[in-house]
Amino acid sequence: MASLGANPRRTPQGPRPGAASSGFPSPAPVPGPREAEEEEVEEEEELAEIHLCVLWNSGYLGIAYYDTSDSTIHFMPDAPDHESLKLLQRVLDEINPQSVVTSAKQDENMTRFLGKLASQEHREPKRPEIIFLPSVDFGLEISKQRLLSGNYSFIPDAMTATEKILFLSSIIPFDCLLTPPGDLRFTPIPLLIPSQVRALGGLLKFLGRRRIGVELEDYNVSVPILGFKKFMLTHLVNIDQDTYSVLQIFKSESHPSVYKVASGLKEGLSLFGILNRCHCKWGEKLLRLWFTRPTHDLGELSSRLDVIQFFLLPQNLDMAQMLHRLLGHIKNVPLILKRMKLSHTKVSDWQVLYKTVYSALGLRDACRSLPQSIQLFRDIAQEFSDDLHHIASLIGKVVDFEGSLAENRFTVLPNIDPEIDEKKRRLMGLPSFLTEVARKELENLDSRIPSCSVIYIPLIGFLLSIPRLPSMVEASDFEINGLDFMFLSEEKLHYRSARTKELDALLGDLHCEIRDQETLLMYQLQCQVLARAAVLTRVLDLASRLDVLLALASAARDYGYSRPRYSPQVLGVRIQNGRHPLMELCARTFVPNSTECGGDKGRVKVITGPNSSGKSIYLKQVGLITFMALVGSFVPAEEAEIGAVDAIFTRIHSCESISLGLSTFMIDLNQVAKAVNNATAQSLVLIDEFGKGTNTVDGLALLAAVLRHWLARGPTCPHIFVATNFLSLVQLQLLPQGPLVQYLTMETCEDGNDLVFFYQVCEGVAKASHASHTAAQAGLPDKLVARGKEVSDLIRSGKPIKPVKDLLKKNQMENCQTLVDKFMKLDLEDPNLDLNVFMSQEVLPAATSIL
Repeated sequence: MASLGANPRRTPQGPRPGAASSGFPSPAPVPGPREAEEEEVEEEEELAEIHLCVLWNSGYLGIAYYDTSDSTIHFMPDAPDHESLKLLQRVLDEINPQSVVTSAKQDENMTRFLGKLASQEHREPKRPEIIFLPSVDFGLEISKQRLLSGNYSFIPDAMTATEKILFLSSIIPFDCLLTPPGDLRFTPIPLLIPSQVRALGGLLKFLGRRRIGVELEDYNVSVPILGFKKFMLTHLVNIDQDTYSVLQIFKSESHPSVYKVASGLKEGLSLFGILNRCHCKWGEKLLRLWFTRPTHDLGELSSRLDVIQFFLLPQNLDMAQMLHRLLGHIKNVPLILKRMKLSHTKVSDWQVLYKTVYSALGLRDACRSLPQSIQLFRDIAQEFSDDLHHIASLIGKVVDFEGSLAENRFTVLPNIDPEIDEKKRRLMGLPSFLTEVARKELENLDSRIPSCSVIYIPLIGFLLSIPRLPSMVEASDFEINGLDFMFLSEEKLHYRSARTKELDALLGDLHCEIRDQETLLMYQLQCQVLARAAVLTRVLDLASRLDVLLALASAARDYGYSRPRYSPQVLGVRIQNGRHPLMELCARTFVPNSTECGGDKGRVKVITGPNSSGKSIYLKQVGLITFMALVGSFVPAEEAEIGAVDAIFTRIHSCESISLGLSTFMIDLNQVAKAVNNATAQSLVLIDEFGKGTNTVDGLALLAAVLRHWLARGPTCPHIFVATNFLSLVQLQLLPQGPLVQYLTMETCEDGNDLVFFYQVCEGVAKASHASHTAAQAGLPDKLVARGKEVSDLIRSGKPIKPVKDLLKKNQMENCQTLVDKFMKLDLEDPNLDLNVFMSQEVLPAATSIL
């Protein structure tokens, strides 16, 4: 019986569509008028020049600039930035550099950004000069050597090379390692080369080449550098990687599944982990970005809190759940647009884009029914324009999703192109028509041939297929009069006949023609989508913001968080019944504690108390609540009032690393040095057990010196929380008395031989560390614990320490037996025996040990 066969083959895709153009950034705002008495100052400032060096590497931005007004180099720690380089734009708007130095080897994003910057004729006060240096000038090792070999007037000449390195490392984090933000998992693998050190090295190279400020001096006179200062944008809070680690804001751990170990690490128990309830990938990405960019911009923080507070109202719970479901369909639009530009679009991309656009329309309709007084709802309602409906309508009317999945290629619905419809109808009617043609061909064939079929193969055409007969052994046996042999496949012989040639001329290559025409339609549809790419990008921005705030609202509802207040005029932190956001989830019961720092409550809190009484948890609790408020989240406290905070510094855990080549105590010192060199009156400093890594007296002296250094600053002293077991710090009155210092302790109660912890902070000073109680809890033998407590009491009272009597008696018996054995082995008839030597070397030492 004759039949139709087909062997569809993929054809090359259509031509590449053009890339969508992007607009120019808005002009920088023109400064307002100044008072007459400031005109002279303004003229002096116009003479100052700022030269900026920037590097963009793997999603991280490294910035350093030299200010000729104070001959100081300012640098900004590596910060993640969007591909549009919004953070860099803010830096340029704030400092208005004379020149921008960067590497000649840059990616497309930085090249495009610098091109726009160079074309800004309207930029005030003027466009910066763009300078490219060879990429070798930005190498990590050469940049380090350039920094360490510099001639700095602020470093004493008496310092050795090693001391100079340690001094600079307390200011510039040479060994700061980063993680890539591509999918923003914040995993420690792979580690990236820090851009800030390379930017500093490139800036020093530029200054030496241009000889800024010393153009007319002798060549041996170097550019003056009077100091290094960390540069932070005015509304960003400075938090280093040590703080992120010890506060467990992020924590990566190995995946428990052996099938997913190779895919990287997963988020462990961390603040990010418990707050990340985002339903789309881009929401999770934005939440991580907010965590890496805490801010004290009151407008931004208030706008975030307003949305969270709205969704916490009981009547808005259903709306929040509905919006979260819609956000689950917001997918990776930038990747789809990139594939469209390259004409690499997959069938699944059209489905994902279709669901994303329709979900965005659902978000728009829902937000239009919400209070327009909230900025986010108003933005979504207005900026999710009708272009989204146009895109969804086009995709829905053109793309045949079922047919595309079945054929694994782009296909269109009926009634889109009459020519395609006609060709598809002809292709669908081919089986019955080809059956009739095969029947006629069979009448003209040898009677030994039992059957035949006419098949269609794309790119080849119509062929007559007959089964191979047993007599057809050699190639010459395949020849049949009136037929042109083509090939043998699966015991089937394929030929061209007069009728199949007529079919080729009549019907043509239908499959390829349909594919080509549908590919052309796909290209036209891609152009329509790419022309409206701006609204899709805006959808992603606003949808991810909504997703983050819904996630924070969900966590606040489940964990009982409250809205913090911000008081920029108040320098301090006030927390009423605060809780540690992680510890309260792990402990059976958690005791809240209040905090008040600043004003008449003092700026330095010295916290003493027994081991395991909760001092470290209290320090971390203060840091985490402050951090959560600075990212615009509700906080685990009944009330919280956060003043102006520009940085959080910590010295809690020692982050040991063999690669650093530093001792544990040196690492502790570096962490404290960062706080000493960079903390301002608005900084929060958390120090736990600093000084225990060295001799007790030296550690106590260093702790006291650091605290006295800050206390000497008076009203500009940072807000400091210090937990210590150095009770001598208080007993010896090593700190000056005054309103800046407040002593706190963890409340405990002795019940016989047991010590009861209340985990409650109160005013006062601990009387003892109760280390013996902690040792007993750790499982040390009772005899050792009792002996340790006895020795501690003797040292504290100044009395001599006597050996243990039982142990002494046992040793005496052993020594006596040893002495008797020596006498019994003595050979008095030995002519070489010297009794004087025997008595002095053998008897006297043994007798002394017995007595």
